[in-house]
Amino acid sequence: MVGTNLKAEIMSLMEKRSALEADMNAIIDRLCQSNGPGLSGNLVDSEGFPRTDIDIHLVRSERRRLAELRNDHKEITEKINENIQLLHSARLVPVPTSAKDSGDDGGSNNQNPSILGTVQSASFNNAVPRNSPAAMDVDVIIRRPFAVIDEITDASPAAEDGLQLGDQVLKFGTVEAGDNLLERLAAEGRKNQGNAVPVVIMRQGGLINLAVTPRPWQGRGLLGCHFRML
Repeated sequence: MVGTNLKAEIMSLMEKRSALEADMNAIIDRLCQSNGPGLSGNLVDSEGFPRTDIDIHLVRSERRRLAELRNDHKEITEKINENIQLLHSARLVPVPTSAKDSGDDGGSNNQNPSILGTVQSASFNNAVPRNSPAAMDVDVIIRRPFAVIDEITDASPAAEDGLQLGDQVLKFGTVEAGDNLLERLAAEGRKNQGNAVPVVIMRQGGLINLAVTPRPWQGRGLLGCHFRML
């Protein structure tokens, strides 16, 4: 039951996280619309007076709400990762000898030990085979995203090649995790200018493989999007 309960909790948390991401993306869309203040743009004009083209109270409220959602998102992501590690550890626990020896000679004794040891369970019927779709769903999310796209410009290389606001990045070329991620992402883009870079993202709980080509365009940079580290 341990593996089954953990997986159910993981999937429930992922649904909650997806709902948070939808709310975050809606706020980001509103703040980053044409002539909008963006996520951190000035709320005063060049002379220091409050801007008259935006609802400053609403913008501050939206930014505050976005910060709260990001904190909730971080907490849920950490809980998901904790549960994944627990599930992964449970899979590695050896099957007790009494369990291996139960049943008749032609029954459970001859079952594949890799399947029996997949999760710690009181019953073999509760084990999740490692090559089953359910187990693969959890295996996939063990690779945690390291960045999220929180700004993207229309008609930019990133947008044209399929990236979207709110996409969580698991892999960008050779960059997957570690230190100095922003610098490494920039270097990866420069190194592959004009060449397709394999990118793995998570969008609404599902994995998507893309090929993004860093290239000059009418805007800034080679991609036209901003990565926020998680």
